Amino acid sequence: MKQLPVQNTQPAIEISDAELLTLKNGMQLYLLPANEFAVMRLTLLFRAGSSRQTIPFSASATANLLAEGADEMTAREISEQLDFHGSYFDVNTDRDYVYISFAMLSKFVPETLRVAEQLLLHPTFPEEEVETYRLKRKQRLKIERQKVDVRAREAFARAMFGEEHPYGQCFDEAAYDHLTREELVAFYRQHYTATNGFAVCSGRTGDKERKALCALLEQFPTAEPTPRPTFPAINQQREVRLKHEGAVQSSIRIGRLLFPREHPDFVGMQVVAAALGGYFGSRLMQNLREEHGYTYGVISAMVNFEREGYLAIATQVGTEVTEEALKEIYNEIERLRTEPLSEEELQLVKNIMTGEMMRILDGPFGIADVTIENILCGRTNRVISENVERIRKITPEEVQRLAEKYLRREDLVTVVVG
Repeated sequence: MKQLPVQNTQPAIEISDAELLTLKNGMQLYLLPANEFAVMRLTLLFRAGSSRQTIPFSASATANLLAEGADEMTAREISEQLDFHGSYFDVNTDRDYVYISFAMLSKFVPETLRVAEQLLLHPTFPEEEVETYRLKRKQRLKIERQKVDVRAREAFARAMFGEEHPYGQCFDEAAYDHLTREELVAFYRQHYTATNGFAVCSGRTGDKERKALCALLEQFPTAEPTPRPTFPAINQQREVRLKHEGAVQSSIRIGRLLFPREHPDFVGMQVVAAALGGYFGSRLMQNLREEHGYTYGVISAMVNFEREGYLAIATQVGTEVTEEALKEIYNEIERLRTEPLSEEELQLVKNIMTGEMMRILDGPFGIADVTIENILCGRTNRVISENVERIRKITPEEVQRLAEKYLRREDLVTVVVG
């Protein structure tokens, strides 16, 4: 029986732009009202990622220790109050930004924001908590670096950007010994200001919620934006092989430096990455897992930083089949460069990508996450439908052209640890 082609029956995706309020202190608040939900999430972003630090680990330590004590609340009281009201607090640090989120039931917005005020505006960074954090994180990092995938991830960053570049730096765990409370306080005061970040709020945002949000956010001090740091030139290594004693698996990373999300070819390269290793039935999964049994899983994706972007392929294979797996990965890359996808395969990739976007956007918090990405790229939410339309219209010939242009073997960075 002849298999029918996969048809695209997904509806258009239309997401309203966020409402922008510029507060008295200059802080920008983006509102995404969804008043049919009895929940609210507030996310604050500050340009306080690791590329802004001068002392190793100070960016992540500052963010992670915000909730470990404040002027009027201990760490235990902060935790108990959030738990009692069913509220959720989360903090993440990447190379460029710190993301701080509070999710809460609408009826407990005032109580949750009172806790948020303490840890955002009045953290004390108690000396004993800093010491405990140093010791735990140092030990954790030492243990993590005994894993081949962690060593490969760090080695790949160094190979892609260079050891001196902020996107490629990986510090020795002994650097935690030099982290002081004074450094955290200074980093907090310099970077956690109204003019060095913005806030995004989604969910039920009526008049009461808006007043409470403004009252909180307007307390952040106004200061000159922190200057954009000067990065050294990128210094790549095309191939890195590291031995890991006792390893039964090799961790493989392959990729190349490309461009950030604003580039006109970024969306097209997302399609290339998806076809290569972006879903369970992708080409690399079929080859490495289904046909050869080299791995349990493999993934390829576009990675986006503020100033750079790259494509990365990651997998772990048995040490005895490392070279065979590398050969098959290169073969699949070359096949994308020399042979167009079938219409059926490309339509499947398109449906998976657009379906995943619709899943993410099915709720106020997912919409907020995508809105944040668009704000960071200087775009409005209109770009969502534009990108989906680009995906739906891309042809096999365009996918092949992009793969041929950007995935030449001589441009790839390869890292193997095992």
